[in-house]
Amino acid sequence: MHNDFILTLFCPDRTGIVYAVSGFLFERQCNILDSAQYGDDDTHLFFMRVHFDVPADFTHQRIRDEFAPIAERYQMRWEIHDARRKARVLLMVSQAGHCLNDLLFRMKSGTLPIEVPAIVSNHADFALLSASYAIPFYHLPVSADTKAQQEKQVQDIVQRERIDLVVLARYMQILSNEMCEFLAGRAINIHHSFLPSFKGARPYYQAHERGVKLIGATAHYVTSDLDEGPIIEQDVARADHTLDPEALTALGRDVENLVLARAVKWHVEHRILLNHKKTVVFK
Repeated sequence: MHNDFILTLFCPDRTGIVYAVSGFLFERQCNILDSAQYGDDDTHLFFMRVHFDVPADFTHQRIRDEFAPIAERYQMRWEIHDARRKARVLLMVSQAGHCLNDLLFRMKSGTLPIEVPAIVSNHADFALLSASYAIPFYHLPVSADTKAQQEKQVQDIVQRERIDLVVLARYMQILSNEMCEFLAGRAINIHHSFLPSFKGARPYYQAHERGVKLIGATAHYVTSDLDEGPIIEQDVARADHTLDPEALTALGRDVENLVLARAVKWHVEHRILLNHKKTVVFK
């Protein structure tokens, strides 16, 4: 019986990194199932992801302990993940449920390797949807006066349920700086992206009034800079004059579903590495 793991790393770029990693695995009779690497000329950093299996007597901790000297030699920032463990994901939503519904269906159908221990919303609209998947639903209303208390409740859920990733599946609340810091590197947001940009209520109706020909969506990591976190995935769809506001909205929601699902899948499969304000995504 074999176990498979995923090694992700980045470090200052220099010769010998791939040789050191592959040699380490070869010496332990590990089989490389998939490997990708990238050297960034701008940041002078080297990024690598290796999916490999190991003999049954190699535990997660043993692999970590034996790889640590190599990581130290090359000044690596690194992680070794159990590839067969499903990530525990907290979904947060407000009143637009298309992304929530899409992610739950992908989880149920087996195309998205996640577990969802809880759903949080500042509205009660999707309590029945949550119940249909037998997932606990937390209705946590929020106002300017209760924001700190509500975010503390969310943090308690994250810690109690051992959450690996928080997904803002059209959760229409701005997180505090403290909450962004608490979730740093483990929270993904989705929003529409138009040119020109339309902010505020009913953006697709604003886009229709301007006659846009291209609509899109962006998934990114959450930071204290609103909607400016490292971008994970983007996509677009063509629009034309025949689309009324409702059709444009439906098209936009489809794009948002696809973009968010890809971003979540790549994150839980450990395909994303942060590169300062950007990301490296090994698809």
